Amino acid sequence: MSSVAVLTQESFAEHRSGLVPQQIKVATLNSEEESDPPTYKDAFPPLPEKSACLENAQEPAGAWSNKIRPIKASVITQVFHVPLEERKYKDMNQFGEGEQAKICLEIMQRTGAHLELSLAKDQGLSIMVSGKLDAVMKARKDIVARLQTQASATVAIPKEHHRFVIGKNGEKLQDLELKTATKIQIPRPDDASNQIRITGTKEGIEKARHEVLLISAEQDKRAVERLEVEKAFHPFIAGPYNRLVGEIMQETGTRINIPPPSVNRTEIVFTGEKEQLAQAVARIKKIYEEKKKKTTTIAVEVKKSQHKYVIGPKGNSLQEILERTGVSVEIPPSDSISETVILRGEPEKLGQALTEVYAKANSFTVSSVSAPSWLHRFIIGKKGQNLAKITQQMPKVHIEFTEGEDKITLEGPTEDVNVAQEQIEAMVKDLITRMDYVEINVDHKFHRHLIGKSGANINRIKDQYKVSVRIPPDSEKSNLIRIEGDPQGVQQAKRELLELASRMENERTKDLIIEQRFHRTIIGQKGERIREIRDKFPEVIINFPDPAQKSDIVQLRGPKNEVEKCTKYMQKMVADLVENSYSISVPIFKQFHKNIIGKGGANIKKIREESNTKIDLPAENSNSETIVITGKRANCEAARSRILSIQKDLANIAEVEVSIPARLHNSLIGTKGRLIRSIMEECGGVHIHFPVEGSGSDTVVIRGPASDVEKAKKQLLHLAEEKQTKSFTVDIRAKPEYHKFLIGKGGGKIRKVRDNTGARIIFPTAEDKDQDLITIIGKEDAVREAQKELEALIQNLDNVVEDCMLVDPKHHRHFVIRRGQVLREIAEEYGGVMVSFPRSGTQSDKVTLKGAKDCVEAAKKRIQEIIEDLEAQVTIECAIPQKFHRSVMGPKGSRIQQITRDYNVQIKFPDREENPVHSVEPQVQENGDDAGDGRDTKDADPGSPRRCDIIIISGRKEKCEAAKEALEALVPVTIEVEVPFDLHRYIIGQKGSGIRKMMDEFEVNIHVPAPELQSDVIAITGLAANLDRAKAGLLERVKELQAEQEDRALRSFKLSVTVDPKYHPKIIGRKGAVITQIRLEHDVNIQFPDKDDGNQPQDQITITGYEKNTEAARDAILKIVGELEQMVSEDVPLDHRVHARIIGARGKAIRKIMDEFKVDIRFPQSGAPDPNCVTVTGLPENVEEAIDHILNLEEEYLADVVDSEALQVYMKPPAHEESRAPSKGFVVRDAPWTASSSEKAPDMSSSEEFPSFGAQVAPKTLPWGPKR
Repeated sequence: MSSVAVLTQESFAEHRSGLVPQQIKVATLNSEEESDPPTYKDAFPPLPEKSACLENAQEPAGAWSNKIRPIKASVITQVFHVPLEERKYKDMNQFGEGEQAKICLEIMQRTGAHLELSLAKDQGLSIMVSGKLDAVMKARKDIVARLQTQASATVAIPKEHHRFVIGKNGEKLQDLELKTATKIQIPRPDDASNQIRITGTKEGIEKARHEVLLISAEQDKRAVERLEVEKAFHPFIAGPYNRLVGEIMQETGTRINIPPPSVNRTEIVFTGEKEQLAQAVARIKKIYEEKKKKTTTIAVEVKKSQHKYVIGPKGNSLQEILERTGVSVEIPPSDSISETVILRGEPEKLGQALTEVYAKANSFTVSSVSAPSWLHRFIIGKKGQNLAKITQQMPKVHIEFTEGEDKITLEGPTEDVNVAQEQIEAMVKDLITRMDYVEINVDHKFHRHLIGKSGANINRIKDQYKVSVRIPPDSEKSNLIRIEGDPQGVQQAKRELLELASRMENERTKDLIIEQRFHRTIIGQKGERIREIRDKFPEVIINFPDPAQKSDIVQLRGPKNEVEKCTKYMQKMVADLVENSYSISVPIFKQFHKNIIGKGGANIKKIREESNTKIDLPAENSNSETIVITGKRANCEAARSRILSIQKDLANIAEVEVSIPARLHNSLIGTKGRLIRSIMEECGGVHIHFPVEGSGSDTVVIRGPASDVEKAKKQLLHLAEEKQTKSFTVDIRAKPEYHKFLIGKGGGKIRKVRDNTGARIIFPTAEDKDQDLITIIGKEDAVREAQKELEALIQNLDNVVEDCMLVDPKHHRHFVIRRGQVLREIAEEYGGVMVSFPRSGTQSDKVTLKGAKDCVEAAKKRIQEIIEDLEAQVTIECAIPQKFHRSVMGPKGSRIQQITRDYNVQIKFPDREENPVHSVEPQVQENGDDAGDGRDTKDADPGSPRRCDIIIISGRKEKCEAAKEALEALVPVTIEVEVPFDLHRYIIGQKGSGIRKMMDEFEVNIHVPAPELQSDVIAITGLAANLDRAKAGLLERVKELQAEQEDRALRSFKLSVTVDPKYHPKIIGRKGAVITQIRLEHDVNIQFPDKDDGNQPQDQITITGYEKNTEAARDAILKIVGELEQMVSEDVPLDHRVHARIIGARGKAIRKIMDEFKVDIRFPQSGAPDPNCVTVTGLPENVEEAIDHILNLEEEYLADVVDSEALQVYMKPPAHEESRAPSKGFVVRDAPWTASSSEKAPDMSSSEEFPSFGAQVAPKTLPWGPKR
């Protein structure tokens, strides 16, 4: 590190005169007079030698030392051992699992440390913990607490030592717990016990106990003493700035606590070692006794307002007086009215102290300046700038502004206050002359409109007229607006604000009723749509109600005409929204929803786009079948028709129209649709659609499977007839769990009641709030009879009985597996009957049933049926090649689950065989079959199916056979389609997109042969139902591609045109503009010859496209050539010095000339034989005009060039051209590298002479060995 001293000529002379003659060896560089250069040692003085003592004492520090202080790693690793007898979790089989592993994971997440567990040979647990020290200590504490068995012990120490164990803010206790990995419980201060309880491992308890006893032993050596000293003498004991007491504390090592002046306590507390404490007490007693004898007091009156100046900031003035005079000054408390100040000290020093007290009291003064309160903020200035100028000059002056008062208070040293007062008075005088204010009355309801959005209006007025406008907040409800600033600006601002206010008074407010559901739509995303409306009607203020208010009123405010226009515009917008928000619900059978959605949502997307509607389908896991269509009415109807037609095409759906008087529709639908829903559910889930209320139509549409539709029609007509004659209703109540039993299997029981009585019985749906309510509707006598039958049934159900039956233990498992699913189903179906099977392990065959008598009987019958099914259960095999299993299962096993439900069977697929070894002789492979497994070729029959192909079906024989047929129907079939090989790549499409689309659309797999096979056969594999559609789709695609091929052949017609190469650039045009225009206009491709290809004729232009288009393009090119052939080229001699001026910046000027005269102008390239030759090409008359223009420009520019060259002669040549004497450079004598010197120049490549920082230096090898 070097330091540079800058010396002036005088200081240098002075410095030089103070040196001894031998020291003056200064050379002035680059001086002709100075003959001797400085010596090397003068120019580069050597560093001082290190002293011998330092050499022996320590290694040299710094960059050259190869001893570098080691850096501590931030991550540490510790290993803890938990012996077997202390382990909490000793389950040997579950190492790395269970509770122990969970605890370790929790500790790692909570502390951030990394844990590794291992078991020692003695089954002790070793835990390696890595991480930051703090994290490791916390983890260790957790490990001990949660993985090691805990012991506890108590240790008794005196109660007064407990606080030393806890430490400041409990830090010492926490540290001790972490260090020893224990939990230490200290009794509360109000508890008389002195026992400290320690919980943890034996080792930890011992450590913690030792540490606690050490702390107590240390405190035993210490003592505490209290000394009563009068409050008045405390300052003498503390000394000025607490120096005296500080010295005593330092010398004796005792802690002395003197209560502060604000605390009314007299005792001084000493804490420390007993002997040293005694010394400190003795010294303080001595000071106290001495001061008590020698000091006397005087009382003086000092104004209360001046007390704070005597005290000074943080009591500094009192300490200053005490330091200078040794006198203590006692000031009465601030809440006291007393003005008496007491001085206590030695008599001879009281006078000096009194003088200082009065000096301090009178050193500060309070003054005030009259200034109108509205001027205060101008005096303060923006961000306090004006006031800062005064306070920076006089920092001790405190300036206070009181709101509403016309004065400014100044407080501080008398001289400074006077100066500040003068400055503020001058400022006030200046402001009063050039500032004015005015107050105007404007109704407070217009204030926010005057302010404008985000303060736009008011900020513009402030900036324009350079004024300050103060508008009261809304909470004040004040009409007064105050304008302050330049008098002229104030008047202009007043005028504009009053104009705005009067305009607002003439404004109109209109309330527009818009349904709240449309508010969000009108506002738009991020307020885009409302912003457009506001931009269209900028003078109209549009206010929407708060969403929480649930109000439909939108308020418009502004000039009458604008408000009317805006109202019409918004009403039209709302009318469009209402028209587009027409909603229609379409019930569609749940199984057809996926067909309506289509593959990847293709169908639904198409319907949405073509009908311009919003279509919402219920969630997949929801029970709802209703699809909601929203949009314009006509569009909704069209979308509904399309969706219904899809359903009709897919299934045998019949549609029947029934005429029922419109007045009966509401009573047929029932409360919240209960009545009509019960008919729909009873008749296999048919859909019954009533016309829109108010339409006057009597037509009711029933849609569903033909048989169910007929049944629903009969019920609906019967109900309508009943309603027309006489309708009677009765409600009865039954527990919800009885409902299923009352309905019976497949609705058998309730149908029987209905047939017997002729009444309609409606059970609550899942959506109904009252789940107990059953409604009976019909003629009064029929309803009464049905009521009697149902009440009898319910009474029987309430009569709880207990019965038992015998079930072979081998069947018990079937009832209790899958968490008793079968038993749950029985309970649900038969009125909540409880079925209890004996515990597993006991060989009892007695099963207990408890519930309503009828329910118990029915449940017993059902259990018997299940047992019969189990007895009659058979297992059959269904051989389907393994490669088709995935396809048979369907997505997420959906197809198999459907078959299992439909036929009440169990289906088990074999384990997958990964790499089957095929037999040496390949067997003939038929469609749907696979070659046999080669592993047991010797033993097995070649025609028998492989084990991995056999699917096991269990259930009743007839059901198993039906399920087998259903499975075999799911086996994919392969057909082959002839498609010309050259079309294959187009069928596959870019990155396989074409073929993937077809496979998704037709739900098949399409296999295109490899290109090297050159085969025309494409294989389609899939379900037989899908193959015909897929084949038709593929052939349709082939037709399209063949049509495209023919079109490509027509487009590839080629035509050649012979054009002289010199015209090629003109045909291409600037940046290809001309040729691009021809290409686009005629839809052709135009190819120019390659200049670098010598074999290619350079005058041939090739045009490719439709024959008619190529001929049109050829005519366009020949037309350009014809025009070019009429053109002439002329060379013009133009002085090369003016070329740059004519061309202009980036060729702008020359382009303008060329466009103006419709010519081409070429300038010579650098190095051309004739630098003045310029070529002009174009039509003869244009060329002549262009040449005349260029020559005129040359004449004009050349005159400027000649003038500037003439001036150049008189100009001073540049400084760098002056010849300079060669510099000698920096010269020194007696340098180490000179010939006379014995030392050679330093070798810069040597790592010894120029070592790297921190690198080790190889020692210099000497002939007689290394240095000792």
